[in-house]
Amino acid sequence: VHLVESGGGLVQPGGSLRLSCAASGSIFSINVMGWYRQAPGKERELVALITYDSTTNYADSVKGRFIISRDNAKDTAYLQMNSLKPEDTAVYYCYVHAILNYWGQGTQVTVSS
Repeated sequence: VHLVESGGGLVQPGGSLRLSCAASGSIFSINVMGWYRQAPGKERELVALITYDSTTNYADSVKGRFIISRDNAKDTAYLQMNSLKPEDTAVYYCYVHAILNYWGQGTQVTVSS
């Protein structure tokens, strides 16, 4: 199983970014897709998850600002991040649960003026 992330980068506070995570390989059935993040000196934390039937779960810190979605036909998840804050700066990791757990390589998101 291979996860390819894209969409990270540098953005000013208040700006937006959209992350994508495409899964490929021997995937029988993807149940949950989502994103975690890890800031320097901090533990990895949940950002958002979405199930196959589009039930979502968000960290309190991103509710109302981030939107997670997925395209089951493409085995791809998206994270629309709006009203970004400096404290959103972190490496964002794609997560997939398909019987086993899989992680992407991470993409850097930096929010700074």
